[in-house]
Formats: sequence, structure tokens, C-alpha cells
Amino acid sequence: MTNLLVNIDHVATLRNARRELMPDPVHAAMACESAGADGVVFHLRQDRRHITDRDVRLLKEVVHGRLDFELSTNPEIIAFCCEICPDVATLVPENRQEVTTEGGLNVRDNISRLSTVVAELKSAGIEQVSLFVDPELYQIEAAIETGANTIELHTGDFANAVGHDAQIFEVKKLVQSAELAHELGLNVHAGHGFNLTNYPIFRDTVPHVKEVSIGFAIIARSVFVGLHVAVQEMLDVIKHSD
Repeated sequence: MTNLLVNIDHVATLRNARRELMPDPVHAAMACESAGADGVVFHLRQDRRHITDRDVRLLKEVVHGRLDFELSTNPEIIAFCCEICPDVATLVPENRQEVTTEGGLNVRDNISRLSTVVAELKSAGIEQVSLFVDPELYQIEAAIETGANTIELHTGDFANAVGHDAQIFEVKKLVQSAELAHELGLNVHAGHGFNLTNYPIFRDTVPHVKEVSIGFAIIARSVFVGLHVAVQEMLDVIKHSD
């Protein structure tokens, strides 16, 4: 059965746009779990543009399901993640100019550094250490060399594909990547750009996916139907074939 973890970064972005105390992403996390989500994911950036240290500490206290801490390889953030000890630590690339994470890690060219970080996170007792990667076989082969036990497939190109042929091309890459990761003994997660329209295609074609991270589509939909309904709508799509 595929888990749904809701990314609450966008709630924090809305709060910080007016430098207010609301909407509180911690309250949003509780609402998502109340609606049936299997957990919560957040990205603590170096510039703290949305999620803050205060949010992270409270999320650790209130989230009953799975907590996925997305982070760069910045030493300060790594140390904080080790202190929090989430269920999953997902290493992602980070660019100060980007609006959202734009692609996967270049694992192949950074095996040494990533291996050191993975070992540090594991030594803190974090059960799953994941690498956010593009669906390229050479990146997945490199991922296993770092000691990570999980990958999260970047699905942005699939989500942004225009036309049937382009979408099928991207799906095939995801299928091959998921199959290779599974063969290598890696847990397979996926995320970026999923919504109610494109997820069924992914669900019905890409195997071995244990967990998906979805944020923007749910938060945007919640403006019109409420957060509880938005989460449940996505759950209905994700669990459809389970």
C-alpha cells in the first residue's frame, strides 16, 4: 500500500507572506493526519523561507504518522535533523534562487560527500535516509554506493510532460528506475508535481512505490474545498488500486 505524505511547506509560505502567525503549518499537519494522511513532509531550507526551526520541533511532537525531513547537505541543517531524528531524512539539492526544488541530486559526482552525510544521519538513528534523484539509472546505481537505503524519484518531468507521447516517455524512465532501485534493495518513494489528474497514470504504471509526497496540489485544492476534503480526494486516488 502506498503512503501519502503531505508536504506542508506551502502553508508556511502563505503564513510568511504576511509575516503572520497563521496559517500555522503545524495545525495543517494535524489536519492532514486527521483526514487520513500517512504522515507529513517538510523542507527546512538554509534561508528558512517557509518552514522554521520552531515548526520542525513542534512537528516532531505532534505528528503521529511518518515524518519526512527534507534537507540539503549543509552541516547546520544536518546536525538539526540528527537532533530531531525523523522517520525519513531526504537529501535534496538546494538553490537559493529556486521557487521549489527543480531536480534531483547529482549523486554520481558527489558520492564521497553524500556517503559521509548518509552515515551521519544513520548514526543518529534515522531509520530511512533517502536521496531525491532524477529517474536516471546511473544516479540510482550511484545512490546505492552512498549507503542510502531509499530513493525518492523526482517526478517533475512526468508531471510537466505535455502530450501523450511525452508523458509515456517520462513514465518509462520512472518504471525502469523504480525497477532497478527495487532490484538493488532500495525503498522507492516519489514526488514532485503530482495532482488528481496525473497521479492515476503514475499509479497504474510505476511499480514498487511505497510512499509519495504531495503538497502544492493538495494545498491549492484546499482553498476551494477545505484541507480535509483535499487530502481525502488525493487519498482516494492513491489508494484506488490498493
